[in-house]
Amino acid sequence: MQTILSYINWDASPDIISIGFLTLKWYGLLFASGFLLGLFMVRRMFEVENAPEEWLDKAFIYIVLGAVLGARFGHVFFYDWDYYSQHLSEIPMIHRGGLASHGGAIGILLALWLFSRNVSGQSMLWILDKVVVPTALAAAFIRIGNLMNSEIIGKPGEVAWAFVFLRVDDIPRHPVQLYESMTYLVSFAILYSVYWKSDYRFYPGKIFGLFLIFIFSSRIVWENFKDSLGGLEETLGLLSTGQWLSIPFVAIGLYFFLRPSAKVNYKFKSRKKS
Repeated sequence: MQTILSYINWDASPDIISIGFLTLKWYGLLFASGFLLGLFMVRRMFEVENAPEEWLDKAFIYIVLGAVLGARFGHVFFYDWDYYSQHLSEIPMIHRGGLASHGGAIGILLALWLFSRNVSGQSMLWILDKVVVPTALAAAFIRIGNLMNSEIIGKPGEVAWAFVFLRVDDIPRHPVQLYESMTYLVSFAILYSVYWKSDYRFYPGKIFGLFLIFIFSSRIVWENFKDSLGGLEETLGLLSTGQWLSIPFVAIGLYFFLRPSAKVNYKFKSRKKS
């Protein structure tokens, strides 16, 4: 990476190291790191409430599967169905890229609904208010992974901090991956503080609502600086696909944050496995 004039020439390799047929990629490392840090944080939340350890292990599996499958199918159906409808055999080829955050969010919600129904027996909001805190951090990591891949690039812009993504073209562009990543980091810091230093965690759905408001409101803003990814905007027009998909999440967030809810002090009897 080097600076020429006022722009940053970005030619980072998406690969960290290659050994034979094995390649460690920045995106994969950052994606996995976000989930592992999330596991550590949620474990601490479980300990405070004496929730069964076995629940955490199962929740982690549900979340990872929900995130990956949801993100993949989100990309396929929201952004590139015209292509994949003619190449169905390529849908499982996640290693080639193509994950959508909105699909990942839907996948996680479905996974945690199944977890709540089949494992914990608690309200789905009980686990959601915990998981969304580190999810904001994981989202920040994933956007850095997009930067390393020179993907989800911004619109042309001659700002002093513009990036020239040499693997794409020679046009200075908004580093929208950094814009989003920094916003998600701030959201994580607020949510983390709210969880541990306020009473919101005792009111089911409040922290989940804040998460949806913070993350998807910022997504609506930063989409204005992002190069078109196609999808719904080609048929609905006016807004980008990311903005169309973010609006319902913001509305759901406002509902859960503003609705009246009774205080619940969760405390389980034992840390023994269920």
